[in-house]
Amino acid sequence: MRDGGGSGDGPPDGGTRSPPGGLMPPGGLMPTSGLAPMDRALAVALEAADIAVEILHSTPRGEVRTKAHAADPVTDIDLATERAVRQHLLAAFPDHVVVGEELGGTSHGGPTWYCDPVDGTTNLAAGLPWTSFSLGLAVGQASLVGVVADPWRHEVFHASARQGAFRRSTEGHDEPARVAGVDRLAGTVVLTEWAAHTPWPGMLAMLDGLAGEMCTTRIMGSGTLAVTSVGAGRAAGAVVGEFHPEDHLAGLLICREAGAVVLDAHGEETVWPGAGPFVVAAPAVAGRLHELASGAV
Repeated sequence: MRDGGGSGDGPPDGGTRSPPGGLMPPGGLMPTSGLAPMDRALAVALEAADIAVEILHSTPRGEVRTKAHAADPVTDIDLATERAVRQHLLAAFPDHVVVGEELGGTSHGGPTWYCDPVDGTTNLAAGLPWTSFSLGLAVGQASLVGVVADPWRHEVFHASARQGAFRRSTEGHDEPARVAGVDRLAGTVVLTEWAAHTPWPGMLAMLDGLAGEMCTTRIMGSGTLAVTSVGAGRAAGAVVGEFHPEDHLAGLLICREAGAVVLDAHGEETVWPGAGPFVVAAPAVAGRLHELASGAV
């Protein structure tokens, strides 16, 4: 569970950052050792998404407990999902590492799966049907595979590096996912999320700025779905207060493969945002959205 942007301390492996300019070098996207073929990794990730959706719909929510504070809930579904997904991943790839939202883990730079079993646990606990499952595979900061499942709309979005992004329908057919072809913010929707239960620094000023541009904002309660909605072509952009790979890595890969731009807090294009708010948006509006998010109006 991490609703919205969260409040973590950066990448679990200690926080090495992207090279200057924020982009991984082309060769960095396809490691030559220590990783199973990409198609197998994607197939296993899609199976994990099916497992997560099945658990959500078949497991009683159980007692809603809290972790760091009263606005940080966890349910039996969160824990059961992460345990099952870990077991599934490590059975397929015993030499990989899993870093999960609920059960933790540490990456040492090799093949690492980042998982949030239920992004939007506050919604789940309240009976609001807007949650998601997020699973991304990376080697270092090279994002390789991403899968996001929306269990309420029976959709699964997935991407592999340099292979495009797709939406899997309830019939099991893959359709290409593409970012919206917008050239201005006016008349569009931009998604954002709370930092847990509070605004992230600069968020309220950004909302005012977007209103002035006749752009409608939505805060729905799942940072994973906020990001992925850009790749699905449903929102012009999204701004999240802080990057956490368990929540956002998969969605950002889907968005990039769908044609979106990801900008870090400094306005640099990136695959792994550092500290501060990041923007994912259609190319023609990404710069302006970053200006509003950073207060440089």
